Amino acid sequence: MIKKIIKITLLVAFVGLVFWTFYFLYNKSQKPPETFETTQPFDTTIVKKTVATGSVSPRKEVNMKSQVSGIIEKLYIVAGQQVKQGDVIAKIKIIPNMLNLASAENRVNAAQINVDNTKLEYDRNKQLFDQSIISKSEFQAYELKFKTTQEELSAAKNQLQIIQEGVSKSSGTASNTLVKSTITGMILDVPVKEGGQVIESNTFNEGTTICSVANMGEMIFDGKLDESEVGKVQTGMDIVLTIGAIDEEKFQAKLEYIAPKGVVENGAIQFQIKATINKDNSSFLRAGYSANADIILSKKENVLAIPESVLQFEKEKSFVEVETSPQKFEKRFIKTGLSDGINIEVLEGLKKTDKLKLPKLAVIEQ
Repeated sequence: MIKKIIKITLLVAFVGLVFWTFYFLYNKSQKPPETFETTQPFDTTIVKKTVATGSVSPRKEVNMKSQVSGIIEKLYIVAGQQVKQGDVIAKIKIIPNMLNLASAENRVNAAQINVDNTKLEYDRNKQLFDQSIISKSEFQAYELKFKTTQEELSAAKNQLQIIQEGVSKSSGTASNTLVKSTITGMILDVPVKEGGQVIESNTFNEGTTICSVANMGEMIFDGKLDESEVGKVQTGMDIVLTIGAIDEEKFQAKLEYIAPKGVVENGAIQFQIKATINKDNSSFLRAGYSANADIILSKKENVLAIPESVLQFEKEKSFVEVETSPQKFEKRFIKTGLSDGINIEVLEGLKKTDKLKLPKLAVIEQ
């Protein structure tokens, strides 16, 4: 009797265990009810913009060059130094061209011979004039000829001295061996050294740059804009500059130039743009800083907006799913306005108290 009871008990327990196992596996296989997070419309400022890349540069930058060829005898400046217009930045030691030197010496010799000859004629005719043998007008002709040859000799000597030394006695303090700054500004670069050779600037040669000088008080943004964006911008638009070397400050600028012709760069058409940077900033801008320019196409402040990710489309109409009861949503068509790519303005169809369904992130199977 006891064995029978034990068998029945074990059988019941086994059957119960089997049913419980099936029940557990069934419940485990059932998906939990899907829940969605919600968001609400909010007030914000929406700015539609396009981006250009480029660098910061001075509006006025001038390369200082020598008017004569020779050797740099002395440099009076270093990079970063402030100079004024007319300040001497370098002194050039003339290395005469042998052909020009020989020609100038020959000219001096020829002029000296003419002076000697006309001096003899002048002295001879002066005696005749003093004796009233010739008239005054005849004597004046010899006097003029003598003075003319003296001037030619003086000019020939000056030319020889200029070729030899770069300056003549008659020129006073003026000298083309002294290179002077033509503008007031900061020395940006000095690519030469004392003892280096320089070539004069002329019609056929740009000449050797001794230094570059720029007015650092007037800086511009010089950048490139893709052809797909250039049609959206126009001069006078506001720009916000982000400079890589100065993360903590934004710089305001105004678009002033858009190139009428594009150039091919890396397989795409790029258009040059320039913008005036406002002077009201605390940071010193160095020439050559890389920068990104946010060109503000349009801007609306304090508008009702939603994340653009909640927006859906049906037959070119936009709608969102609005919660009507916990985890119950209905489709509602809305009218939208300005978008910045993250948030979009809502013109009609929503209130700030509405709760909108946030879509689940799609999982890409490998």
